[in-house]
Amino acid sequence: MNGVLSGFAVVWTVIAVGYFVGRTGVLGENARYVLNRLTFFVASPALLFTTLADSDPASVLGPFLGVAAISSLATAIVFVLVTRWWLRRDLTESTIGAMSASTVNSANLGLPIALYVLGDMAHAAPVILWQLALFSPVCLAILDASTSRHRTTVLSMFIQTLKNPMIVGSLAGLVCALFDLELPQPLADPIELIAGASIPAMLIAFGISLVGSKPLEASGGRRADTLLATGMKLFFQPVVAWALAVWVFRLDSNAVFVSVIMAALPTAQNIFVTASRYERGVVLAKDTVLLTTIVAVPAMMLVPLLLA
Repeated sequence: MNGVLSGFAVVWTVIAVGYFVGRTGVLGENARYVLNRLTFFVASPALLFTTLADSDPASVLGPFLGVAAISSLATAIVFVLVTRWWLRRDLTESTIGAMSASTVNSANLGLPIALYVLGDMAHAAPVILWQLALFSPVCLAILDASTSRHRTTVLSMFIQTLKNPMIVGSLAGLVCALFDLELPQPLADPIELIAGASIPAMLIAFGISLVGSKPLEASGGRRADTLLATGMKLFFQPVVAWALAVWVFRLDSNAVFVSVIMAALPTAQNIFVTASRYERGVVLAKDTVLLTTIVAVPAMMLVPLLLA
């Protein structure tokens, strides 16, 4: 328990530094943008590669992947059914809301939580693989089809997925782990050095993003959607993950804790970017990201007590 609280303290301390950096403007107005791109395109792929290259592939592709996939998919389906039948939203807006309710911030917050709270960054890998390789491409295909922007094929989805640097880093690391490959030291050392920049940059960027956050300030008539997505993200998805871990996959207590914590992560910030691209559900995505971001980490601190 002390180790868990200590891990959360480390994460919140660096987030607080990021918030202070954002408030003072010491890094300029584009600091969050630059830090996010640094982590996404450079540092995080290196971190995922080094983490997975030393991991047990069975643990990455095993029950944790199943829990992440099924809990996320169940949450998305329930959200779509409720909003389509009860709130009468169209498919595009329901899909954006479903992504907001079921897509976790597996990189910017998931990797630090996995390291400092769960003790192993490899715990974030199954969630990242599920979301980036399967779930997000399918959701984007649905959005493309519902808005008729352009024809989406299985091949185009596959190519787009392979262009994601975090997928490339993850798959390369898994290949090294599966075939017991080791990089030459002159190549491995700089990759590890770059990987070390990932988590501090993520958390500082995350703290900067909290500056000026005012959720539900302008609901745009979508307050019910936002509250539903927030509740499903913070409560429904973790409960489904717990049920799967205990009753379906029959994991031990530590593995159950890992499954619930990863499912309880806040909504991924890139959902707002996706909503902006399709010009639908923008307020819903923004407010869900903000609400879950503010509430998720304190709520996760209660998980050890609930599972005790």
